[in-house]
Amino acid sequence: MVKSEERLGILLWFRLSRFYNQNIKKTNQNLKEAGISTAMFDCIAQIGPGNKLTQQDLGEKLVVTKGNITQLLVKLEKLELVKREKVGREKFIVLTEKGIACYKEFVPKQETFQQEQFSRLTRPEQKELLRLLKKLD
Repeated sequence: MVKSEERLGILLWFRLSRFYNQNIKKTNQNLKEAGISTAMFDCIAQIGPGNKLTQQDLGEKLVVTKGNITQLLVKLEKLELVKREKVGREKFIVLTEKGIACYKEFVPKQETFQQEQFSRLTRPEQKELLRLLKKLD
């Protein structure tokens, strides 16, 4: 039989998983209008307007696996949201004009949406949750 202290970890995991899954589902619905996935949005948000990142730098910032980065970039290039620029020996990834427009429209919407997801918590509670989640990292 599982003791209540041991069960607490399972309950925390279920609650975090449920919140995450619901959040991703709503995020995907929000991004459907742009015709991009959450992973594609993450690329666009990490690059940002006026920035240049190497594929390796982008990979370190993303929440997706490094194997998916190439596939994501190919899809984003087909949608004309990013392009690769060669500077010397290095290739940089930058947003196109269309990518910048997508960034400007959807990043603020997503930031507002995420803030609303935590609005039931007070500001101090949000800071405490962030501190605790960092502690788990």
